[in-house]
Amino acid sequence: MKIFLFFLIIFSTGTIYSHTYLSPDKNLQLNIRLSNSGEFFYEIKFKNNVVVKESKVGFVLDENIDFFSSFRIEGITETSVSEKWATVWGEVDSIFNNYNEVKVFLEQTTSKRKLTITFRLFNDGLGFRYEFPAQDNLKYFIVSDEITQFAMTGDHKTFWIPGDYDSQEYTYSTSKISEINSYVGNGFNEIVIKSIPRENLVQTPLMMKTNEGLYINIHEAALLNYPVMHLKADKENLIMQVELCPDAVGNKAYLQTPFNTPWRTIIISDKAEKILESNLILNLNEASIIDDVTWIKPKKYIGIWWGMHVGLYSWNYANIDNIRIENTDWKNLKPNGKHGATTERTKNYIDFAARYGFDAVLIEGWNVGWEDWFGHWKENVFDFVTPYPDFDVEEVSNYAKSKSVELIMHHETSASVTNYERRLDEAFAFLKKYNYSSIKTGYVGRIIPRGEHHDGQWMVNHFTRVLDKAAKEKICINSHESVRPTGLHRTYPNWLSAEASRGNEFNAWSNGNPPEHETILPFTRLIGGPMDYTPGIFQIKMDYYNPDSKFQVHTTLAKQLALFVIMYSPIQMAADLPENYERFPDAFQFIVDVPVDWQKKKVLYAEPGEYVVIARKDRNSDNWFIGAITDENKRMFNLSLNFLDEGMYEAIIYNDSEDAHWNSNPMSYKIEKKKLTRSDQLIIHLAEGGGCAVSLKKISAD
Repeated sequence: MKIFLFFLIIFSTGTIYSHTYLSPDKNLQLNIRLSNSGEFFYEIKFKNNVVVKESKVGFVLDENIDFFSSFRIEGITETSVSEKWATVWGEVDSIFNNYNEVKVFLEQTTSKRKLTITFRLFNDGLGFRYEFPAQDNLKYFIVSDEITQFAMTGDHKTFWIPGDYDSQEYTYSTSKISEINSYVGNGFNEIVIKSIPRENLVQTPLMMKTNEGLYINIHEAALLNYPVMHLKADKENLIMQVELCPDAVGNKAYLQTPFNTPWRTIIISDKAEKILESNLILNLNEASIIDDVTWIKPKKYIGIWWGMHVGLYSWNYANIDNIRIENTDWKNLKPNGKHGATTERTKNYIDFAARYGFDAVLIEGWNVGWEDWFGHWKENVFDFVTPYPDFDVEEVSNYAKSKSVELIMHHETSASVTNYERRLDEAFAFLKKYNYSSIKTGYVGRIIPRGEHHDGQWMVNHFTRVLDKAAKEKICINSHESVRPTGLHRTYPNWLSAEASRGNEFNAWSNGNPPEHETILPFTRLIGGPMDYTPGIFQIKMDYYNPDSKFQVHTTLAKQLALFVIMYSPIQMAADLPENYERFPDAFQFIVDVPVDWQKKKVLYAEPGEYVVIARKDRNSDNWFIGAITDENKRMFNLSLNFLDEGMYEAIIYNDSEDAHWNSNPMSYKIEKKKLTRSDQLIIHLAEGGGCAVSLKKISAD
């Protein structure tokens, strides 16, 4: 470790101190500067080109206290790290962590308060965070604003969703920074709670592309005990300014020293493929806090879910309003005849899962309270332990156990978080009693306590409390309507996945997701961690269920297969109805074969908003799988297979037919078989809004 102490040197430019630091490969350059007024700035260059212009850092504390100027540098330390660590599960089995760290120790001359800024320079980007050491002059404090800036060098092409503190469920807009507008009304909360995003505010991960072909991704890592970071666009000066989600009275964070903020991350490359291969965010998270991880298993599952979205079944058992769970005689209520989560139907799903080798079955709508929950702001809707009269939880549990199929519990809180926390001990005891291995949590609606937001510090801490309790009980979490991931699945490997974006469900009952949607998500939402996108819809058009419906999935059937490779999740759902899979058994075979835990990842082609082609190697075999997807344009790719190991592979290619089209002919596909080696090329054709999935099974060693 190098340690430096500094004398004040005042340059004619008004600079007290400036210095340059490099990444291990010397392509990334960090410049830091302390001005004559004691303001601290950073600048980033990549291959000698400025990527982030000189940008300000610091805070405004409660009562408008300045904590961004009058700094002096007490010292700087430099360290280098080069190590490899093994993943519990993931897109790869091990990750190389290599960075140069610069730690700048600051003291504010006016208040004697201390602040440390730690920078880590990776070959593919930069992470930096603020560290408040234990000190007499700063113990308990409130953050009013974080003034971190990312000053851009040009009016970049930007892929963004509005800065809604309560939902990420939007389709993406593509525009220049200067064209970011205040609100695009296509989000889930516009439907549910009429949430209004703030002017010129966007969410992270934020993906940008410069006119020179440089790719820039801004996000955060290791979000703990701190609000979610949004970015406010200064459209005139092209500066992205950090905006933290406030609490009910407008404060941002309540902190006690010592404390470290989340990392602010900037991934940079001149190749889009390298953005998707970056492990920077995971490397900035701490190692697993769970010592024994043997019980944490990736899962492929089916569920009683899509039938409700397409209108065949209902979550609720009866059709009455204003039910209170504590004073309702459920056995005497008249059933509506559409309830989905019945004992009989669940056992059928368990049979299907056992027959095709699925690990688990998700059961939604099993518990009382669904009669009067949606869009209402009620304190006490669900108790998480009382099943409906037509769902025998003990019989279902025993039946699943006899078939070696796990069960996934659904805890929809209707955003009444105080109610959920009150009942959490009893709910988890119920889980353990009936052998449930995982929970899908949900937080639809306005948060109770009133005035808090999904993205606020209070809710960030709630999600962590649930993860901690689940880890103690050996339960895995798949969170919906939660904060978007920031790599915390390294620290909490029982957090298998999250929704935190606009998933496949919107295609069943709204204008849906445009064909480009899934080509943007890998560059945005999935940068922070796995997504429960729920792919695998075979019956594309919803008029199959309701002749009056105009809705559909905006992809081809072959693209739905490819999404199992593109949209990574270790708890991956085959989302369609079992009967629809049995209508197309040859296509369904890919879903049966594709794994959910990987050894290697190779991004073959990628361009945000246009196409993504990824190859992955199974963690538990020598087999490889390829997924390729496109936007509304047809495409052809000539794939080099030089990533394969030596030997012969049987390739099964699930491709769009020549006449396939996401709108006019989405369910037309063809299947081919070939024998291939690593010296071969594979040409694939994607229809408009289409895709291709390939399984490559090793059949000989050489």
